[in-house]
Amino acid sequence: MKPKPVPIGARARRFVLEMPLERPDGFGGVIRTYTPGPQLWGAIEMLSGSERVRADRPEQSLTHRITLRYRDGVTGAMRLSVGLRRFAIRAATDPDGSKRDLVCLVEEMRA
Repeated sequence: MKPKPVPIGARARRFVLEMPLERPDGFGGVIRTYTPGPQLWGAIEMLSGSERVRADRPEQSLTHRITLRYRDGVTGAMRLSVGLRRFAIRAATDPDGSKRDLVCLVEEMRA
């Protein structure tokens, strides 16, 4: 099913694409931090919310669809932010192959 295109005027939120920066921690692992990258205008739509129990603690999961202007090279290692909200990118795709839109399926990260 082809998704309905999001008009340019509906892309009223300014997202920051955050790039991962990994450096060694001295014990064989890495420490991942994020550096702010370009600012992108986009639209956000909530898809689902669920609650699960992990380690005897309730944990919420909120998933969204964020539609941006097409940008090459967006991967699941990056994340998007708007204000204090952070979104881990789970998938990024060009829905119709025209390189007009980039649709990101994201999960909101809770602090």
